[in-house]
Amino acid sequence: LGIYLFSLSVCDLMYLCTLPLWALYIYRGHSWVWGSTACKWTGYIFFNNMYISVFLLCCVSVDRYVAVVYSLESRGIRRPKQAWMITMVIVVIVALGHLPVFTMEEGDADSETQQRCFEPGQTTAMVTGFNYARVLIGFLIPFFILVFTNRTILSSIQASNSIKPKQKAKVRRLALAVVVFFLVCFAPYHVILLTRAISFHTVSDKCHFDRGIYTPYSIFLGFSTINSAMNPILYVLSSDNIRKEVRRGLLNIRTSAEEDPLQHWA
Repeated sequence: LGIYLFSLSVCDLMYLCTLPLWALYIYRGHSWVWGSTACKWTGYIFFNNMYISVFLLCCVSVDRYVAVVYSLESRGIRRPKQAWMITMVIVVIVALGHLPVFTMEEGDADSETQQRCFEPGQTTAMVTGFNYARVLIGFLIPFFILVFTNRTILSSIQASNSIKPKQKAKVRRLALAVVVFFLVCFAPYHVILLTRAISFHTVSDKCHFDRGIYTPYSIFLGFSTINSAMNPILYVLSSDNIRKEVRRGLLNIRTSAEEDPLQHWA
């Protein structure tokens, strides 16, 4: 579990590294001045880390599911080596799956008339197929995995007589929070992606449709980034040991700040 959480933290930090470029891009009035190559690489890192994060969240839930439901049988399975291998496989598959980003017109920002970076434009057949895949593989399948694992964990915990009601309530809140935050962060954005994909086959005035969907697309894309802020709260601070360490660290900082600096030189 620690390996998945560490990988998730690295994933979120890599995403944070793209924020300064996006912030400057918005500040300049949605004008990307660093060229198509930088745009595509920034978008590639952004989308890669979004879906690596999604699959790592699934790994965390599956790991908790195996540890709770198959506690005895899983002792020889849940090993660091397997966790590292699974993480590497996820990274490689997601990285390969997003290679089409480098061929999409939405990343072409070199022309004088087109300096926007991965914003909704006229949908092509490639973008449509890419969006279908993202909705199915990047959202629906992980969502069902999260629902199944957390529901099974909750049922197993509730049926146990050795666990205190306070601990059961904590597990119930965590399981519910995982599913709710996943829906809040990722469902709206993927609904927009699915709508865009379907419109490619059904809408005749695509330009008018793309202009109308631009604002919801931008807002819901922002929702998907909230996940990076919620991960530490859900999976790290939910641990009693981690909370104790955080309190101890804050207390040490407060104590050091209140001490007279001259005492250290005495």
